Amino acid sequence: MEASAKIFVILGAVNAFLAVGLGAFGAHGLRAKLTPDLLAVYKTGVEYHFYHALGLLAVGLIAQHLPQVGLVRASGWTMLVGILIFSGTLYLLSITGVRWLGAITPIGGTAFLISWGMLVWAVARS
Repeated sequence: MEASAKIFVILGAVNAFLAVGLGAFGAHGLRAKLTPDLLAVYKTGVEYHFYHALGLLAVGLIAQHLPQVGLVRASGWTMLVGILIFSGTLYLLSITGVRWLGAITPIGGTAFLISWGMLVWAVARS
């Protein structure tokens, strides 16, 4: 497997693993500790974490077929940043109750949009 493709398949699998684990932790460990609105915030973090873990797997598969297209790799790194910022701030907000973290979350959402746009552009131009 091509090196950059392998990196994104591994990153996707690791993030899927984390999303499942964090989802289970939220469902079983946080349900009694968080208010319903904060639990919903946490679940949104898990949901988008999982979607974009699958996105990283897709980037890895596409990178295997288009190893020379740097925009595919850039899409994957941007998607990973989106997971860290979007889901990360939602996890922190829900656990700490620090509401201003919600102001940072859209930066991660923007990274998601940019990453998907880059992936579309990379594949369409190849």
